[in-house]
Amino acid sequence: MRHLAKISAVLALFGLAACGDTLGEQALIGGAVGAGTAAAVDGDVTTGAVVGAAGNVAYCRTYPERC
Repeated sequence: MRHLAKISAVLALFGLAACGDTLGEQALIGGAVGAGTAAAVDGDVTTGAVVGAAGNVAYCRTYPERC
């Protein structure tokens, strides 16, 4: 199970690298990655989606040249 958590974390980081062009795309992509990661590690999917969406939007707004 510990390896699954590490793999999920790496996949989540790669997923967040795909920012999206608009605010809606950024939130959708981040939310999907967060929800998927939470489901993979038996966490709360709703919380994962909210945290993922907020994190991706914040990252893309802070570093637009990296998206």
